[in-house]
Amino acid sequence: MMLIMAINAGSSSLKWQIYDMPSEKRIAKGMIDRLGKQDAIFKADYGDGEKFERQEPITSKEKAATLILTRLKSLHIVQRLEDIKGVGHRVVSGGEVFDKSTVITSDVLLQIKNLSELAPLHNNIEAYYVSVFAQLLPHSQQVAVFDTSFFSSLKPVNYLYPIDTKYYDQYGVRKYGAHGTSHRYVTQRTAEILQQPLEKTNLITLHLGNGASVSAIAHGKAIDTSMGFTPLAGLMMGTRSGDVDPSIIPYIMEKDHLQNISEMISILNKKSGLLGVSGVSNDKRDIDDAADNGDKRAQLAQEMFVNRIVKYVGSYLALLDELPDALVFTAGVGENDQPVRQAVCDQLQHLGVKIDAAKNQAKGQELLISTPDSAIKVFVVPTNEELMIARDTYDLAQK
Repeated sequence: MMLIMAINAGSSSLKWQIYDMPSEKRIAKGMIDRLGKQDAIFKADYGDGEKFERQEPITSKEKAATLILTRLKSLHIVQRLEDIKGVGHRVVSGGEVFDKSTVITSDVLLQIKNLSELAPLHNNIEAYYVSVFAQLLPHSQQVAVFDTSFFSSLKPVNYLYPIDTKYYDQYGVRKYGAHGTSHRYVTQRTAEILQQPLEKTNLITLHLGNGASVSAIAHGKAIDTSMGFTPLAGLMMGTRSGDVDPSIIPYIMEKDHLQNISEMISILNKKSGLLGVSGVSNDKRDIDDAADNGDKRAQLAQEMFVNRIVKYVGSYLALLDELPDALVFTAGVGENDQPVRQAVCDQLQHLGVKIDAAKNQAKGQELLISTPDSAIKVFVVPTNEELMIARDTYDLAQK
């Protein structure tokens, strides 16, 4: 028996799970949602169906980490913090330095920080949590599980940009992707559901949340993904623009008299996407409420979000050699936002995609939502990045 803790730090949430390994029995799971706000929510599921939920101000990352460990003991989830032998951290970008999970040393932590320019909203945050948990749990092995490692299977035709290749040779400018831990989990899990070998499984996986990405999977491996050099590329997201014409950058800088390119990148990363278009929030739930009340900008944000998803799905359908075995929705929006799933699939009806409206009403459940005569199966598969993190952490802690 070995207790392993998985930490999944996002831009606005902090998820955690504790597993008894190698049985993979989950002891507890929880999250802090709306992290950094006065109305943050702390949730925990543990024991024999016991639940804990409290809305409270959780305004700093250090407070979030400390609060989790405090409640592990106060809720009697663990008897001693020393029993947690490994802590696995989701790290968005490993660049070309890390193509697999690794034990975190001081050198590894420095490299994670140095790679932050490839994931400006994440790597520094994740490096911070590594440092905090290393201090709070000094007896535990810290492990980094990289989102980008799943995309090491991409070929140059898909990961290179059509610019002078010296920029790749000298500076590593290429597509790295993100959300790979999630895409890896749902790919493996969908193959299990389909009862077919992973190496014979072809999918389009849609990780839709505050951050969002689409991946094309051929024979169990990623062949392309929507995020690029950084997680800014691809789909429209909560605060990120996704793909834009690069010429917009100097144009806006000149018009708004911006002197520093970092100001413009901050706008694209933190003030764009659903937030920028709607003017309401980066949270899809808030936007839906505003749209229901007739807010035109919120309604436009909804439409643009779906439009970008459909464009990527269409391009990946063309990229695959044959129709995929399934489209797979996952992550916060993908698992819970029925109108988004319906809208995406409605725009694929001409390709024979059909979903059962009644089944599509389910939230957060592993479910086949397509009709029997659909040309492509459509699944909702709740992601479990934390289990993937726990598996890799346990394997490395054993060594």
